[in-house]
Amino acid sequence: MKKLTLKIAILLVGAAVLVPFMASAAEPTTGQKPCELDRTIKVQMKYLLALPKDYDQKESWPLLLFLHGAGERGDNLDLVKMHGPPKLIEAGKEFPFIVVSPQCPNDHWWEPVELAALLDEIVEKQKVDQDRIYVTGLSMGGFGTWSLAAYQPKRFAAVVPICGGGEPIIAKLFTPIPAWVFHGAKDFVVPLERSEKMVEAMKQAGGIVKFTVYPEAGHDSWTESYANPELYDWLLQQKRAAK
Repeated sequence: MKKLTLKIAILLVGAAVLVPFMASAAEPTTGQKPCELDRTIKVQMKYLLALPKDYDQKESWPLLLFLHGAGERGDNLDLVKMHGPPKLIEAGKEFPFIVVSPQCPNDHWWEPVELAALLDEIVEKQKVDQDRIYVTGLSMGGFGTWSLAAYQPKRFAAVVPICGGGEPIIAKLFTPIPAWVFHGAKDFVVPLERSEKMVEAMKQAGGIVKFTVYPEAGHDSWTESYANPELYDWLLQQKRAAK
């Protein structure tokens, strides 16, 4: 796969998303009352971008968004390559996806609004099949996966949270999205019950969910999961539900 390292600067102004670096700015919101004030939040996010080997030979490709764990936060993108798809790509594995791997800054958590803006940037600049956008993450990234799915449930074709968790009450927001959840039974960092509760909430809401528990695994349930070719075959079978 072609590997690129990019940096994105995102400005959020009211409800508008402005991307001044490597992107055209979105139009600001209009029709505001005179007394309303815009709150501006500046966000800088680095990310790794890997393109399929035959990228130029197709009009569009599936996109896989990977969210790392808390230990890989910072401003050194090499940390993002410690686990998951970026690690496999660095070792020479080729994926039939556009793989986007952002880095969360120190002392921050994954914020859905920022990740949504990043996806907007990638969709604008790359040849993305918008019916086949997938998100996966481990530990803190597993929590981020659940959160992003709830924030934009109509955007994703499938989600793969690994050793994460979320608020079960939000499960009904993303039941149309197929999920494959992974967790280690002996995980003492993020207890297994965090995934169990999300899976049960999805089932009760009528969602489509697969659940794999590794009986002897601790917190690292991601190495075996991301090394499993069946995971990627399953992802490629998933398409966004009709609107």
